[in-house]
Amino acid sequence: MLFILQSERTMSDQKNTSEIIIAPLSASPLKVNRFGYGTMRLTGEGIYGEPPNRKEALEILRKTREKGINFIDTADYYGEDVTNRLIKEALYPYQTDLIICTKVGATRKPDKSWISFNRPENLRTSIDNNLRTLKIEQVSLVHFRVMPHSDVPLKESMDAMFQLQKEGKILHLGMSNVSVDDLNIAISMGNIATVENMYGHAQRTTLKTPHGENRGGEEVLKICIENAIPLIPYFSLINALTKKDDRISQVAKKYHKTEAQINLAWLLKRSPFILPIPGTSSLKHFEENCESVQIELSEEDMNYLD
Repeated sequence: MLFILQSERTMSDQKNTSEIIIAPLSASPLKVNRFGYGTMRLTGEGIYGEPPNRKEALEILRKTREKGINFIDTADYYGEDVTNRLIKEALYPYQTDLIICTKVGATRKPDKSWISFNRPENLRTSIDNNLRTLKIEQVSLVHFRVMPHSDVPLKESMDAMFQLQKEGKILHLGMSNVSVDDLNIAISMGNIATVENMYGHAQRTTLKTPHGENRGGEEVLKICIENAIPLIPYFSLINALTKKDDRISQVAKKYHKTEAQINLAWLLKRSPFILPIPGTSSLKHFEENCESVQIELSEEDMNYLD
């Protein structure tokens, strides 16, 4: 009965589809405009090092204010620490309604490979690094990135994250790259505000590649809705634009829009609990992505694209 009551209440809270509420049942809910920006693409090749066009990267970040974007996704292992430094340079002092969401649980090696960094002492180091670089006293939202096949038990990592929250370093705690089992374990331990998984029209379920395992959003979306947990999709465009879909092309022609814009419009229509955060290092593409919020796909379109 508790989940039913929560679902009814939070569905009402989310009825304005231009906004989304993070942790609506908490003492400190966060209201954000339902179109964010992911900074990963602002780094150098291989998500490592400085951006090839630093001026354009800073301009994109400053444009987020103009576009009404108040949710920015980052991580200290982007670059490394490149996106956090760019955010501070472009946007500090921050507007009061800006939500900077970071991730911990991974790090990079000099060969650009991704490795786990999820022991309690690692997580504390990462959080302190984010606070220092971003020049903030508390992170509004932190996602713990699950690294599949890690030798550190999930409960050990999450205990450390909840402790950091108790200490006031974190306001709200979310998870990234989670399976159904991971998410259920975390929910049993404490309040989970958001989930960031791979999700888009072209790739909705878990994808295993030689480079790692990206857990899909479709598997956890029902649990997210039942528990008033917004789903924040990553790789929503990178998979879509490499997998040509004639249905997307046809709808794009119908509305005289780009295929990327239709992919994003599909996410916005798919569920009011989805908060897209498309990333790009191109100012032109950033401007085009922002126009997606003006596209209202019909039920006929959605059935066609299903």
